[in-house]
Amino acid sequence: MAEKRGSSGSILNFILRNSLAVGIIVVVLFMFIPLPTAFIDLAMVINLALSFIILLTVIYMKRAADFTSFPRVVLITTIFGLAINISSTRNILVHPVKTSGHMAGQSEMVQAFANIVAGDKVLIGFIIFIILIVVQVLVITKGADRVSEVTARFTLDAMNNKMFTIQNQINNGSITEEEGELKINQLRQEIDFYSAMDGSSKFVSGNVKAGIFITVVNLIGGIITGTFAGASITDALDSYAKLTIGDGLMSQLPSLLLSFSTGLLITGSNDGDLLSDQLKEQFSANGTIYVIVGATLAALGIAFHNGATATLVPIGILFVFVGTRLSRLKTKEEEQKAVEAEKAKNSPQKGNGGPEEISPVVKLDDLSLEIGYALIPLVDDEKGAELMSRVKRIRREAALDLGLVIPPIHIMDQMELSPEEYSFKIRGIEAGRGRLKLGHFMCLNTGNVPKDREIVGEKTKDPAFGMDAIWLPDSKRLEAEKAGYAVIDAPTIIATHLTELIRRNASKILSRQSVSAIIEEIKKTNPVVVDEVTSGDHRFSYGEIEAVLKNLLEEQVSIRNMVVILETLGDYGKLTRDSWTLTEKVREALGAQICQQYADENKVLHVLNLSQSLAQKLLDHRADMPGKGPIVAFDPVDARNYISTMSNAVAAVRERNYLPIILCPSEVRRLVKSSTELEMPGIIVLSINEVMAASPNIKVESLGEING
Repeated sequence: MAEKRGSSGSILNFILRNSLAVGIIVVVLFMFIPLPTAFIDLAMVINLALSFIILLTVIYMKRAADFTSFPRVVLITTIFGLAINISSTRNILVHPVKTSGHMAGQSEMVQAFANIVAGDKVLIGFIIFIILIVVQVLVITKGADRVSEVTARFTLDAMNNKMFTIQNQINNGSITEEEGELKINQLRQEIDFYSAMDGSSKFVSGNVKAGIFITVVNLIGGIITGTFAGASITDALDSYAKLTIGDGLMSQLPSLLLSFSTGLLITGSNDGDLLSDQLKEQFSANGTIYVIVGATLAALGIAFHNGATATLVPIGILFVFVGTRLSRLKTKEEEQKAVEAEKAKNSPQKGNGGPEEISPVVKLDDLSLEIGYALIPLVDDEKGAELMSRVKRIRREAALDLGLVIPPIHIMDQMELSPEEYSFKIRGIEAGRGRLKLGHFMCLNTGNVPKDREIVGEKTKDPAFGMDAIWLPDSKRLEAEKAGYAVIDAPTIIATHLTELIRRNASKILSRQSVSAIIEEIKKTNPVVVDEVTSGDHRFSYGEIEAVLKNLLEEQVSIRNMVVILETLGDYGKLTRDSWTLTEKVREALGAQICQQYADENKVLHVLNLSQSLAQKLLDHRADMPGKGPIVAFDPVDARNYISTMSNAVAAVRERNYLPIILCPSEVRRLVKSSTELEMPGIIVLSINEVMAASPNIKVESLGEING
């Protein structure tokens, strides 16, 4: 017995867990399986109730796109209604009918609706039924179908502009990336919804047409069936016409409500306000409208001088009263706002800034890109805003390459710049500037252009790397590409320049606040190492950690591996607090990463070795500058000889198309870098300890030795 109860319980649980799937299968079977009359009545009531529920849900929905399941609900309810209609038709045709009184075996709901609408006057009932059908087909369903189609098309057309707007908001910092992702998801949801609605509206219109066809079948089939059963054509027509009207109303009323719900939902807005709130606000904005309408109705009532006067005049007076009341309330609201504004104007101000309080801190954008007015189309949403997507990509690439999350770049027009000029600033200080030539492409000869195919153009310099280039008009783009030039458009020029400026100035972009954010993020996964570095007797302040990170970024060393950096600080923090010494220790810990950055595709480092004698000479002339680290204090003659020696060695390496990499002992690495960075900013200086940390994955090939 217990086993039977357990078995029945498990079946019931299965049905409850899969109620939707079971329900849909049952609905489909309705179309083929004869159903008892009582069951048909129950299904009709449920269908009618569902239609009202859907309508009220739409009315109380704040955003149309929030009703994401509506297209599928429309499909399911349509199939449900058609299944009921088919079952009802089968029931009408199977059971015999009589011309008057209650019809045994027929649906009680069908008979009830037929009696309400038609009564004993079948013709009048049929006319009303036809009018109802025409209204639904030509007005509601067709209108909803058209609105759905247009809305879907315009939503899809506006998608790109909306996407660009969101990307612009993310890039200029007005919203966070998380908020941007949320807006993008909402936009995609809206697009998917209206696209699905365009298709589901076809189900609604098809349902109406199917209902009309079934109604005709009911009538014709009923007459034929009744005639063969022995009834007269008049009796059969009278009986089956009543049932047809009742069945048609029972099928078309839910369909009408569904069509109305569809139109109401599609024509709704996505501003987050309820329909009732919108109507209340918009229809109570101006009381004068109601006064005019009321006066017009009252005047018509007086002019008619018949029974209509008793209706028109009171209603007109009521409208005048409502309009007057609304006008008074509006006037009071405006007077109250004026008083509040006057109070705010005359209220005592803080500080000495006059009537308008000025903040004691004038905020500077961390990063900003100022553009001349001729470059505005590059960031205009209506014209593609190609630069916006490039800026977001730059920030993402910088985070992956340097381990530094770049703050949002605020893009603004600047009338003080030349029309085709742009300027990139870091906390208000210009880091770089460039000039474009709209309608032209920048063409670089990277060595692939034969002499006989060189094109004459306006000479210029690549703003990112200072390479020789030419401007060519759009019409010559194809010719330049065939000749072997690297053809670069305006957004790419700015994006490449920004990328390079960010790399060069990464240490300036890093702030103490961003260091704090980095450490807090690392703490989520590595709390032990963070606690070791930021607490205890040898804890580091954010400023000390920032100094080490800035030193790394100055030489283009990624700080993405923050765990290793913090572990190294924890290891050597007990021995020294000198940021330059700690930086060298961190570089040694990151040796494999640094060496892989400069190795070729075969993992080989091509280096210039610093001789032992020159290394010792640098150590002998070492001087420590507070806040600037160690430097080489040569006299002018030795300094010139030293720079000349280094320049010649580096030039010889560059002629062989190798990166200028100098390998030296760890104790002089910083001295070599500081003594050459002004004259040779692109030089790379590695220590022997860094290379040893990368061994055996990285091999070293010597290109020569620098002696001095």
